[in-house]
Amino acid sequence: MKVKLILPALTEAESPFWRPIKYSLFPPLGLATLAAFLSPDDEIDLQDQHVEQLNLDDEPDMVLIQVYITNAFRAYKIADHYRAKGAYVLLGGLHVTALPEEAAQHADTVFLGPAEEAFPRFLEDYHAKRPRKVYRSFIRTLHNLPPARRDLIKRNRYLVPNSLVVTRGCPHHCDFCYKDAFYQGGKSFYTQLVDDALAEIDRLPGKHLYFLDDHLLGNKRFAGELFAGMKGMNRVFQGAATIDSILDDDLIERAEEAGLRSVFVGFETFSPENLRQSNKKQNMAKSYADAVRRLHSLGIMINGSFVFGLDHDDKDVFSRTVDWGIENAITTATFHVLTPYPGTRLYQNMEAEGRISIRNWDLYDTRHVVYKTRGLTAVELEQGYHWAYKEFYSWSNILEASFKHDSVKHRLKHLFYMGGWKKFESLWNFIIKTGGLNEMLPMLESILSKVEYKESSRKIEIRERVII
Repeated sequence: MKVKLILPALTEAESPFWRPIKYSLFPPLGLATLAAFLSPDDEIDLQDQHVEQLNLDDEPDMVLIQVYITNAFRAYKIADHYRAKGAYVLLGGLHVTALPEEAAQHADTVFLGPAEEAFPRFLEDYHAKRPRKVYRSFIRTLHNLPPARRDLIKRNRYLVPNSLVVTRGCPHHCDFCYKDAFYQGGKSFYTQLVDDALAEIDRLPGKHLYFLDDHLLGNKRFAGELFAGMKGMNRVFQGAATIDSILDDDLIERAEEAGLRSVFVGFETFSPENLRQSNKKQNMAKSYADAVRRLHSLGIMINGSFVFGLDHDDKDVFSRTVDWGIENAITTATFHVLTPYPGTRLYQNMEAEGRISIRNWDLYDTRHVVYKTRGLTAVELEQGYHWAYKEFYSWSNILEASFKHDSVKHRLKHLFYMGGWKKFESLWNFIIKTGGLNEMLPMLESILSKVEYKESSRKIEIRERVII
């Protein structure tokens, strides 16, 4: 059987805001994971439209398409194209789970929620000639899964092909989180077996890893055992954590000892009212500055996430956020216009209040205002968003933030990482087009090398408490 797996490009790929490097970081690991359930005799083709031109002239028997909100219309068009050619078309992903009736119009079968358990059931039904229209995820587990078909991934097209997921979901339930709705109806956070995770890491070549987990430190016992097992593996890695997990106990120190060099942190907003409204309890009554200082003391770089347009924001929110990020030497910042994704509690609340003003999914890219705002006009919000990006990544602010660090090496790491991420788009585009992106990985590994640091007071406190 000929099977085609497709990740259609997001709408941003055709917009003036398109950043080739941002969308050439990670391969479609979810599709490679599902491919592991197919027969060894199947002829499988995995295509990612972000890094290659899709071939639509082929004749596959089955097509599986991963759907996000801003590639939904493109995914539907591709699905309709292959259905007209007689292929059996499957759709899955975040957007399909949020709006299954919409997606079902373009598919023979749709998957709701994570598909690791549902896809094998579908294959059994398909080969028995009794496939169903809808498959829901009932059992949530990552135990004893077959290894992802990484041989299908075109490694040379990605900067960090060694991406992996060792946990699924998140223990927290923020109202605006797109993924929270994806896990409804079952466990919303679960992990691999530690030995399976370590075995997967051991199979990956090179030194660099990128954990795509929403919250790598979400299960303290699992994370602690994982980091203990990774010590001595000579890896450097990047991942995501929350404010409370960074401040709690010594887990972040153990992560650093295992090779953590850069972490994504969802600061989102400085307003307690906005945090309460968003149900972001993990940030309540926590000191952002203390978390930042602790990460810096460990030599860990920070990618901070911030959301503009929450109901308690005012016109000064953009300058306050940028100033705080520079003053606290955040290495990179990701800014978002608040976006009420279908399926989230935020969307449901806004829809009930009559605040959803646009339903063109192409514009749900966290760059456009698609709802009726409060406190800020839509124009002020979009203009402030663009101003924040331009101001934060100005050369003067890049240099100022870099020199906030005590260590010369950390200053240089900050300068190269922050500057390289946003100030050399034409160079990155050239490297991508000439097929040399993966050759830049050693440079990334060098930037992520260890920064020697003085033992933090928090770590000394923990050690002394254990001794006592």
